[in-house]
Amino acid sequence: MSFVANIVDIARENDDYRRVVHTGERSQLVVMAIPEGGEIGEERHDAVQQSLFIMEGDATAILDGKPSALGPGDVLVVTPGTTHNVRNTGLGALRIVTVYAPPNHIDGRVHRTKADADADMEDEEFGQGAWRRA
Repeated sequence: MSFVANIVDIARENDDYRRVVHTGERSQLVVMAIPEGGEIGEERHDAVQQSLFIMEGDATAILDGKPSALGPGDVLVVTPGTTHNVRNTGLGALRIVTVYAPPNHIDGRVHRTKADADADMEDEEFGQGAWRRA
């Protein structure tokens, strides 16, 4: 289940809202491209820690109502139970690499748009069951 790749290249070439790159037993690697003016959407993971690495673009992270500016090279670690959102505040796509521990999405899942992700109830149910895999 090991994985080797250039994640910078993968993130830069990704135009999908969310693409699961690799799923291990205890963590998951995902790339995201948030369009200009878009956002991840407010969410909360009760059993999942999420680390987001900003590769390209400018963003505002909101953690439990408190905003923080983010740019290339910044990392955002969201601990379980934290209400959070990330908004693209720059020009062009906001490119993010994120690590979930434990996995939060179905292995190999690709969502072209946020609307696709929001409509995927199977993937949402998988994420809600993360506490069983923790």
